[in-house]
Amino acid sequence: MRRLVVFLAFAFTVMADPVSSVAYAIEAALRGLEGDLSTLVPTMAVIVAVIAVIATTYGELIRRFPSGGGGPEGVAAAFSEGWAFIPLGALLVDFTLTVAVSCAAGASALIAYFPGLAGVRTPLGLALVALVAGVVLLGQTGRVAFAVATVLFIVLGGSVIALALLGDPAGATASGSAPPPFLSDAALGPLLLAVPLGMALATGVEAPSNAIAQLSDLDDRARRRYGLWTLWLMIGIVGGLTIGFTVAAIRMGVGTPPENSTLLAELARHAVGDGVAFAGFQGVSALLLLSAAASSYLAGSGVLKALATLGREGEGLVPRAFGRVNRFLVPEWGVALVLLAAASLVAAGGREQRLVPYYAVAVFASFLAATLACARLSHRDRRRGLLALNLLGSLLVGLVLAVNATRVDGLVALLASVVVAGVLWRVWVSRGRPSGVAGAGVA
Repeated sequence: MRRLVVFLAFAFTVMADPVSSVAYAIEAALRGLEGDLSTLVPTMAVIVAVIAVIATTYGELIRRFPSGGGGPEGVAAAFSEGWAFIPLGALLVDFTLTVAVSCAAGASALIAYFPGLAGVRTPLGLALVALVAGVVLLGQTGRVAFAVATVLFIVLGGSVIALALLGDPAGATASGSAPPPFLSDAALGPLLLAVPLGMALATGVEAPSNAIAQLSDLDDRARRRYGLWTLWLMIGIVGGLTIGFTVAAIRMGVGTPPENSTLLAELARHAVGDGVAFAGFQGVSALLLLSAAASSYLAGSGVLKALATLGREGEGLVPRAFGRVNRFLVPEWGVALVLLAAASLVAAGGREQRLVPYYAVAVFASFLAATLACARLSHRDRRRGLLALNLLGSLLVGLVLAVNATRVDGLVALLASVVVAGVLWRVWVSRGRPSGVAGAGVA
């Protein structure tokens, strides 16, 4: 029973980020399809399939590095420690974007229930960025809230899906016409352009491979087991919710939402009405999104703390202030830096759908480094099956990055990751190449 409780607490805490991305990733893909519901199912199915392939790479990293480390550890083992800055730089950008997107999406969830707040969307988003930072600075007891919010969203989301699928379809209550088809002969071009936008759903796939480092009281075998169970449970839940919400939206005829609402809010409204159930769903959605933001605050500030104490006599790759913690053992300067960066993004972008095009790019740079690293390690070990799977993952991730690089926002996010990685690498070289870079990802 104790092991089950530990596993569930660990798993549902780690899942906050990827599960929360369901709240905006489906809508982002639909907007990329210009509202064409008939193409949404194949688009989201492709996205879920790509994520499953990427997950196999991180499953391999969990097996190889049961003490944690994920992509940075794998890249260091495959190519040398200096290359670990590529995934580290990408993750630092991704953590900041997660805070910004999650808080902006939390504001949108509240506005969907309280439309009168639409006029203060940006100030509301900024207030949420600051509120989450304040809660994080009070310590990590909020991790219980992460798990609770995740479970509640899964339960309520499943209920909304079930009610939408069991209710009258769009054509039965409107003009008598049939609802949009679940599948159609979609043109390849629109689908390929929409898939990278929906790939915001992939954020957090790397989390179990890093988070198992927190299970320090377990042996390697147990950490591997907990990490792998969490990874595949996460993929199953995220994939199930994604396809479920997608099919339900098509059946109910819920397309691109109005200005002051979201796709999930409109679907919930159609399924349960405007009463208490709808308020509860929106409240839980907002709480889950803020939990994801809090998790990224902790992860980003933790990486900065590790980088600040790297090297001889704690010389560090970033200013020593980032290595200090408050009385709740939280790196306050790291939280402050993530807060300023995320607040700047919210102030510039306003709502989450304007930020999502930047979002999946940074984490996919990390994915590409990880899949290529695993491919090299599999080649060294003469494991041909895994090598083929790793190369497939590298190809798929590379295609997503290539399509993203054709857009200005995608290129900006990719360049930001490269700049962060490059600056850290130059400082690392000037400090005499101290060891321990790969371990910064588990802080």
